[in-house]
Amino acid sequence: MKKLFRKKPIEDLLHKSNNLQLPKTLGAFDLILLGVGAIVGTGIFILPGTVSALHAGPGIIFSFVIAAIVCALAALCYSEFSSTVPVTGSAYSYSYIVFGEIIAWLVGWSLLLEYGLATAAVATGWSGYFISLLEGLNIHIPLALTGPFNLEEGTYINLPAIFIIFVIGILLTIGMKESARFNALLVAIKIGVILLFIAVGVFYVKPENWTPFLPFGMSGVFTGAALVFFAYLGFDAVSSAAEEVKNPQRSMPIGIIGSLFICTLLYVVVSLVLTGIVPYSNLNVTDPVSFAMQVINQEWAAGIISLGAVIGMMTVILVMMYGGTRLLMAFARDGLMPKIFSQLSPKRKTPVKNTWIFTIVISFFAGFVPLATLAELVNMGTLIAFIFVSAGILNLRKNKNLPPNGFKVPFYPVLPIVSLVLCIFLITQLSMQTWAACGIWFIIGLVIYFLYGKRKSTLK
Repeated sequence: MKKLFRKKPIEDLLHKSNNLQLPKTLGAFDLILLGVGAIVGTGIFILPGTVSALHAGPGIIFSFVIAAIVCALAALCYSEFSSTVPVTGSAYSYSYIVFGEIIAWLVGWSLLLEYGLATAAVATGWSGYFISLLEGLNIHIPLALTGPFNLEEGTYINLPAIFIIFVIGILLTIGMKESARFNALLVAIKIGVILLFIAVGVFYVKPENWTPFLPFGMSGVFTGAALVFFAYLGFDAVSSAAEEVKNPQRSMPIGIIGSLFICTLLYVVVSLVLTGIVPYSNLNVTDPVSFAMQVINQEWAAGIISLGAVIGMMTVILVMMYGGTRLLMAFARDGLMPKIFSQLSPKRKTPVKNTWIFTIVISFFAGFVPLATLAELVNMGTLIAFIFVSAGILNLRKNKNLPPNGFKVPFYPVLPIVSLVLCIFLITQLSMQTWAACGIWFIIGLVIYFLYGKRKSTLK
């Protein structure tokens, strides 16, 4: 039992050896763009419609605010960890310090579930928008190549989803500085498209569409909060960049909390305009934002918004894949996975082999497996990480070997405890099928740990 809970010393976790150190190229503004790039995607182009139609009505704005409060509290805890211990690996690395190896492995394993399934799911959504755009240009992809393996529907492989994952994989192997520039360009386009929707749609808002405001009651709002939580996934991936940040003590809190604030504001305003244009009961469609523009006969805006959705989802795939590859790198550094995952390219200073392995595996899921039924698993993996990060702050403050100049969570220990309780509450809102599937995933993780990680760990 003592070996299972062995903790990693801070000085070892910081990895001072030059051959394993990632170059520091990112600033606070890069981190904000990275966060906005990860968060604003399916959450703003798909979820406001389906969740308001089936669960929350116009009260979806409260669902977004509740989910944002939970994320904000967790974000404060992430900010303290990432500024105090600026290393790659996110919640996995933090758990290694305060809880020990077996807990760190399980937290990292749940994060791998989040990054992997979220990447595949968003790639599948991207494929749908991309195919619609091509059809608008009178370009048609054979039906067999447009969806996961399903003989009844006549689809065998989702080729566009595989294509976009490989494109982003190539970009990540080139270098993080170049990836950040590409992300900044796409984020600027995406925000411009969202502002266009608000500017055009606000003139067609009918206040009577907001009545009743809470058609499903507060229970619907809480259910909606558990579902739209998916919309905020990605801000935690920003903490994976801590090792590549020039001034992490200052930049990490700004990047994490700043991106979360911007995205919450956009979600609330878009949801208000959307439910003001179209009655909430009519919004159960896959493209609610462009659908609203079609309802008010603004076809030109609908086309631009569809293009913006394609661009927006690309940035989500980029940041999720980035988080996954850095997590695998942290595993390998600690001996819990083969060293091939931590090897850096001499020329690019990026984990090229790691990135290609992750790309190939995730492209398989995106191309062949329908992931709609597994969407809640992404939320489960994230909430587990949030729970341990929130609880970890309580132990982190007791460590006297940490640098004193990092960001500190205000109102300690009240806010970390509130964050912990709210995350546990949201996780109880997920279905039993999700709990069962998550249990199977953890059993697989434990088998890998006991057969390989426990014996090969650098702390052995």
